[in-house]
Amino acid sequence: MAGDAPSSVRFDDGKAPDAMRTIGEVSAAFDIKQHVLRYWEAQFPMLQPLKRSGGRRLYRPADVALVERIDQLVNQQGFTLKGARKALEAGDAVASVSAPAPVAAPASAPAAPDMPLFAAAPAAPSPEVLGQLRAIRNRLAAALDA
Repeated sequence: MAGDAPSSVRFDDGKAPDAMRTIGEVSAAFDIKQHVLRYWEAQFPMLQPLKRSGGRRLYRPADVALVERIDQLVNQQGFTLKGARKALEAGDAVASVSAPAPVAAPASAPAAPDMPLFAAAPAAPSPEVLGQLRAIRNRLAAALDA
């Protein structure tokens, strides 16, 4: 699972890479507010940093890696919290299936002066496009049911 892998985030605080981090350090490293991290603890049962007296949270390296993965799913790939939780529980199978594939940018051609900025959409997508969309929908449905 993603929580078991070391994090790629670099901390510039002089601590060893396997040192525990406070919620403030994790918050600053990922640019995520502390209240969001606390909320994620409630939404993601696998995220359980150690709690010291007075409720101080200490994040282990595996916790930091899990925060990084949640951040990728929610803030970069656009998953809902529920979808991200399912992806993590399924061992990220959903994330790999539904992650958007890179799209090559079309070569830019100069627009004709009398051409409108936005062209009208075609009346119906081609059968090939419909088949691709159905295949994507089926893969997503299967991944969510897993």
